[in-house]
Amino acid sequence: MKTVDLCRYYRRGPSEVRAVDRVNIEIAKGEFLGLVGSSGSGKSTLLNLLAGLDSPTSGSIEVEGVSLTSFTRRELAAYRANKVGMIFQAFNLLPHRTARGNVELALYFNQTSPPERRRQAIEMLEQLGLGDRLDHHPADLSGGEQQRVAIARALVKNPEILFADEPTGNLDHDNSKQITDLLARLNRQGLTVIMVTHNRELARSYTNRLVRMHYGRVIEETTDPLIPGGDT
Repeated sequence: MKTVDLCRYYRRGPSEVRAVDRVNIEIAKGEFLGLVGSSGSGKSTLLNLLAGLDSPTSGSIEVEGVSLTSFTRRELAAYRANKVGMIFQAFNLLPHRTARGNVELALYFNQTSPPERRRQAIEMLEQLGLGDRLDHHPADLSGGEQQRVAIARALVKNPEILFADEPTGNLDHDNSKQITDLLARLNRQGLTVIMVTHNRELARSYTNRLVRMHYGRVIEETTDPLIPGGDT
């Protein structure tokens, strides 16, 4: 995946906000990339563009040599349904559905049969240590458990890329470490992970590369941040 002069501008009253401003970045398959920066730096907007949740003002996003911006609405929906897994800071679980029901929902749009949706959802939740929470609603789960349900929902469709937008932002230190350990394990198994975080130290401890953004632009890249003497 790579971007070429990627821009996302929008109006705020009389002003033009350049949320993403001519970003050129290449992400290798199997990479664990951290997008860092202060609030308003454009990192979440960039993530949404890469995930197909937003459309650029100009520039392009190439996925496997094909421009994402050339996709029809149906092709873009198929990209999101089959190739992309998304984790949000606020979990975004449906309160009236059980843990199993929330995970099953991820398979609804790719024509998986109801019995198979149920089987795959149970299997994924069990893999994440939630086998005894299948019929619990989000309100009955801890923050860490809710985030693991959200991760199960993202993983159950076997995506090629996992996008995580501040996945530990609402969690305490211990749960944050557990969730990031899980993302790192998935990455070691071959999954491409792109994580947005304001916690630079957390990102340095897990990612292969850090990209720092400021006012919509990439201002710094650091490869192999765990190497002694690297980025500080």
